[in-house]
Amino acid sequence: MKAGKARLAGRIDHVSRTEGDGHGYDILSFEDSGKEKLIEVKTTRSRAETPFFVSRNELKVSKDRADSYHLVRVFNFGHAPAWFPLSGSLDASCILEPNDFMALPRPA
Repeated sequence: MKAGKARLAGRIDHVSRTEGDGHGYDILSFEDSGKEKLIEVKTTRSRAETPFFVSRNELKVSKDRADSYHLVRVFNFGHAPAWFPLSGSLDASCILEPNDFMALPRPA
């Protein structure tokens, strides 16, 4: 709105609420130029260095749409909240460690 882009501001969508949590990002926003800005928000009550979970889909979207992908890390939530951005592919901005496995019983 401050940039005089009311039309774009009206198209911002909290997709994780309006369509569900399967898009790989939480908010569809826009740059002043009109280019899409995909925003994933990760929040913790702890300090900035606290690890966070990333879904396989979030990682995929961050790679496929690296030019539009932005993760916002909110920390100290509830105390003195602050945040920092991580833009682009998450495998470029984060150290990723596998966390779980899907197990399928082998046929007998």
